[in-house]
Amino acid sequence: MKHYICILLISISFSASSANQDYIYPNNSPSYSNYGSVGLIQMPSARLQDEGTIAFNWVNNDPYTRGSIIAYPFSWLEASYQYTDINNAYYSLVKEFSGNQTYKDKSFDVKLKLWSEKGIYPSIAVGARDLAGTGIFGSEYLVASKRYRNLDFSVGMGWGTLSGNNIKNPFSYISKEFDSRTGANTDTLGGDFNIGSFFSGQAGLFGGVEIFLPNMRGSRLKIEYDGTDYGKEGFPFGASSFGLAYKPVKLQESKFNFGFIFPISDNVHLRAGYSKGNTFSLGLSLQAGMKGKNPAIKKKDNFKPVENADVVKFVVNRGGDEYLYKSALRYLNERNMPLQKANLANKNFEVVYAQNTFISYPRATGRVYRVLDSILPDEVVDSITISNINGGMILNTITIDREKFNLYKDVEFAKPLLRNAVIESDTHNRSKYAFTPTINRPTNFWKIAPSLRSQIGGPDGFYFGDLALAFHSETIFKDNVTLVASGAAGLYDNFDGLKLASDSVLPHVRTDIVSYLKESRAFHIKRLQLNQFFNPINDLYFKISAGLLETMFGGIGGEVLYRPFTKTWGIGAELWQVQQRDYDQLFKFRDYKTVTGHINLYYEEPRSQILFAVKGGRFLAQDSGVNIDFSRRFNSGLRIGAFFSITDISKSEFGEGSFDKGFYFHIPIEFFFDRHSKGLSGFGLKPLTRDGAAILSHSHALFGVTDQGNEFNITRTWEDFYD
Repeated sequence: MKHYICILLISISFSASSANQDYIYPNNSPSYSNYGSVGLIQMPSARLQDEGTIAFNWVNNDPYTRGSIIAYPFSWLEASYQYTDINNAYYSLVKEFSGNQTYKDKSFDVKLKLWSEKGIYPSIAVGARDLAGTGIFGSEYLVASKRYRNLDFSVGMGWGTLSGNNIKNPFSYISKEFDSRTGANTDTLGGDFNIGSFFSGQAGLFGGVEIFLPNMRGSRLKIEYDGTDYGKEGFPFGASSFGLAYKPVKLQESKFNFGFIFPISDNVHLRAGYSKGNTFSLGLSLQAGMKGKNPAIKKKDNFKPVENADVVKFVVNRGGDEYLYKSALRYLNERNMPLQKANLANKNFEVVYAQNTFISYPRATGRVYRVLDSILPDEVVDSITISNINGGMILNTITIDREKFNLYKDVEFAKPLLRNAVIESDTHNRSKYAFTPTINRPTNFWKIAPSLRSQIGGPDGFYFGDLALAFHSETIFKDNVTLVASGAAGLYDNFDGLKLASDSVLPHVRTDIVSYLKESRAFHIKRLQLNQFFNPINDLYFKISAGLLETMFGGIGGEVLYRPFTKTWGIGAELWQVQQRDYDQLFKFRDYKTVTGHINLYYEEPRSQILFAVKGGRFLAQDSGVNIDFSRRFNSGLRIGAFFSITDISKSEFGEGSFDKGFYFHIPIEFFFDRHSKGLSGFGLKPLTRDGAAILSHSHALFGVTDQGNEFNITRTWEDFYD
């Protein structure tokens, strides 16, 4: 014990002395713990990353190998999903069922910042581990962190598995119900929130320090006093703890743990640790901050000015309306923002355009305006009205006086321009436009790209996946009639190892996924969906769709959505008659048919930018209930969200996991490239694939199609207008 204390004092003394010598400590953002969230080594801290950060953390710390996905939708909220391999227990005792595969545990963790560090006051956070899993890592904690020069101290109190250094539970003075704590849920279906045990039972203390080393690119040393009760965590005593465990865990020989962090870059950290006095650990963390509009990779497709604009403007002025329309058509088409319609009346020039390049609507509108302003004669046009069209529906109309536009153009000051802009909804009144260029129909857009699918976890093996060559296309027959098609042919997979059949007592609307995966080695059609859109009056939208709507179902149905332009809410409904597709995912169908439909409610809270979406109705397996989704979108286009569903089936009918839940990220594709792109790369994770609460996954849902038909979604990124 004495030599540990000496090391701690020497390190602190050295660091404090170094701080007095004006050393620079770069890359001093918080780092991750062995439990997959920001912290010390085994212990949590009150630190969080910046909002809009997404991270992956991996660590091997016997007997656990843990992979974590961490998201920060707010600067005060850390949410993480943990997938842990526990190598002192088997997945099952039936070798034909799971072979020699070791036990897997899935859980959600959360941490909330209660107070930010300010002056002499520390940052304070409260958190919980293993919120909705088996509970074998279940714990809660209250922790404070304080930075002094290059030292970041943390001290806290824990419950559950963090009660190793026992003290009386302070909540016991409030109620005797906090005296005892229920055990882990290892004999249940898992997935429940064991709220009754929170902050109950014995409490314990923990603490530590993170020491940033001078002139070492952000490297830091960690020393902590471990508060883990290793007799409560996992399966510590082998078979006597859990029937599937085949050996005990190493006993703790020391309460002091040591760790070292080496940053390869600002966003990539390597780490090593020594805990319990007998266990080495190795880890890696990757993170990316995606909050703001500034890209990680600088964009090269900046605004392209019109060459010899003064000459063009002179010719247009002499040529009359025909030259005006055709010049606008030419220069917008050259910039991949094709003009659909145009009209000149009362010195106002109005255009309707389409675009599939910019995720920021003001950036697209601003570039259209800059092109038009540079070629339209000042004597003829005083103001410009720009309407954006999607699915044949005009979703927004922005009118700006040219004098105001040019007043702020050189300084790129968009905020005062917003006060002079008229932003409103509109409908597609085709008769009011004097110029409608001929557009050859049908028009087709397509691409071929590699596709990677993954199936993680299960008794057959930890990871199954395939690499395929995928084809995606969209054919536009009319402005409001489109055909969306996608298919793929497998190149490589390891699906032969998948053998577990579904045990679901519900109709197998999702749990026959093994059959779908195996049959998809040959060419298969993922989607072949015909859509027709309508916008008869302002704020009211309709969609009718038919075809192969997703990989497992085809049919016919539609949506209606009322979305007031100036409000941040919407209400809609959808109804579908569907039949289950055959496993080969071509044109054959299985016998199962059903009707599914929902009433859909949406509300986006403007200050926090949290979107709440509620679907209530009948799911694919003929169960009824409510799906609740909440997400936050950042100005970069990143969306971080989570969902859960409650239906009228019992936990035993639902099966393992108890109820449907999961989280997802929608990451802008342009984040990874040097050119703007409107597309998003989706990543979602559900702990288990079950049949309950299954929702039809049709393409071009109206709420997404009409995203720019909402004033708030235009003004939120208005600073991009001059970009």
